[in-house]
Amino acid sequence: MTVTLTSPADVGWLSCAGCRELIYGKRFARALKVCPACGLHTRLTAPERIQQLFDPIWTPVPAAATVHDPLGWVDSRPYPERLRDARERTRLDEAVVCLRGAIDGRPLVAAVMDFRFMGGSLGVGVGERIAAAADLALRERLPFLLVTASGGARMQEGALSLMQMVKTSQALAALDEAGVLTVSLVTDPTYGGVAASFATLPDVILAEPGAHVGFAGPRVIEQTIRRTLPEGFQTAEFLLARGFVDDVVARPALRHMLARLLAAQTLPTGEAATGGSEVVRDPAKLPARGGIAAVRLARRSERPTTLEYATFLLEDFQELHGDRLSGDSCAIVGGIGRLDDRPVMLIGHEKGRDTTERVRRNFGMPPPSGYRKAARLMRLAAKLRMPVVTLIDTPGADPGLEAEEHGQAWAIAENLRLMSGLPVPIVAVVTGEGGSGGALALGVADRVLALSNAVYSVISPEGCAAILWTDPDTPREEATARAASALRLSARDLLGLGILDGVIPEPGDGAHTDPMRTINRVRAAVTDALRDLATTGPAELVAGRRARFRRYGLAGE
Repeated sequence: MTVTLTSPADVGWLSCAGCRELIYGKRFARALKVCPACGLHTRLTAPERIQQLFDPIWTPVPAAATVHDPLGWVDSRPYPERLRDARERTRLDEAVVCLRGAIDGRPLVAAVMDFRFMGGSLGVGVGERIAAAADLALRERLPFLLVTASGGARMQEGALSLMQMVKTSQALAALDEAGVLTVSLVTDPTYGGVAASFATLPDVILAEPGAHVGFAGPRVIEQTIRRTLPEGFQTAEFLLARGFVDDVVARPALRHMLARLLAAQTLPTGEAATGGSEVVRDPAKLPARGGIAAVRLARRSERPTTLEYATFLLEDFQELHGDRLSGDSCAIVGGIGRLDDRPVMLIGHEKGRDTTERVRRNFGMPPPSGYRKAARLMRLAAKLRMPVVTLIDTPGADPGLEAEEHGQAWAIAENLRLMSGLPVPIVAVVTGEGGSGGALALGVADRVLALSNAVYSVISPEGCAAILWTDPDTPREEATARAASALRLSARDLLGLGILDGVIPEPGDGAHTDPMRTINRVRAAVTDALRDLATTGPAELVAGRRARFRRYGLAGE
């Protein structure tokens, strides 16, 4: 992925290596070396990358001296000669530049690799520099950014280069233990020992369009298995669809996105403002409504979706993708944003708006990868000590064959256990349907609220009627209505049963008639709940949450 001439600002015209379109050199430089015709992201040097991403003033990070030629390596040329040539050609002392700087005024520590220097290979010098940069991030509790470009471990340094995979992985583990945000930007190419260590361990993994990422290279794989690889194999887009990266981001948008992510590590400047919410805590103050009427209102397609809540509820919401295991269910969306200057992790079911979107999102019924994505984001929230807000709106978990094959029950059970012990505040809001275990997998919280026309039940009325109201002379609609009433699934009933801590009144004839006022009321209620929980310590949060669910069903409760 190169262009025919390598100094675009100094020439009149050049040819894109991807589409062969002629590009004016200065325009190409202004576009950050992205082809305006086909979008090909050509490789940047470390100095170019630093100039693009970071504020102008930065300082290098010092590192300890490392061995120079541990094996006395000679192939067609001695290894020391190759090092000398790489240093003269790139004007760098190694294949990575480590620095302490800022992006949009937000401080961080970074390690930026340069593929020109011996293919960005991971040797002892690179490993020690990255570890030293991570140590600085740990001491100063600053976010750590890794920009990777590498062919893998450096063969000329033998097993010592292999050991750098562990050294760098341990450095990232220390940042995990300290609750420091780590982010990687994988660029083309990122292979071998770099991909199998520090490039893929960070909390958030971004990739440039078309970047190739993997352990073994495609040529090696094809020769080994003697098969033609699928189109787009090992590209960023290929990996995004399989849940291994959080997003594929075009180069011009990277700086702004990174600034938003860095804000997640920034503590609030002051106490969050009171939301001024009108949460109802007395069931008698809510209108009595038949169960089936509540179900119909809860299912209205015009009600706000989780993505709409994320857009209007939070500042600088950044959606994150993937379970890092098997996929990225779009029936669960989640990401980081700021609620009244407080960083929060928002996670919710997403049904979509129109029919096409609802089909794509499986009507808000997540497969196991959706719950595993939610679990990954909750663990990240715990690491960064930020509250979790969940929005519940699902008919239930995915009832399909593939979901069962991939461990649906295991995924839901793991979320129940995880949320029970999560050491940060959790506020859950039932915004529409709360269907059985698929809803509960996001519902183990310190405060559980619901919109006034929401429902929450062990089973859908249709499912309950099909099992228990089997009289063939009873019309299906009548049986469903009887089941809805018997299940006591309306917000008023749930508040009376103690399932809910409060109910958020919907404006007008329901959330579907005034989505923005509904979102504002949810914002106020969540803000107040988080303010109430802000001074509660982790141990007390966990103990209270476990005691809450221990009480359910006891006589006198």
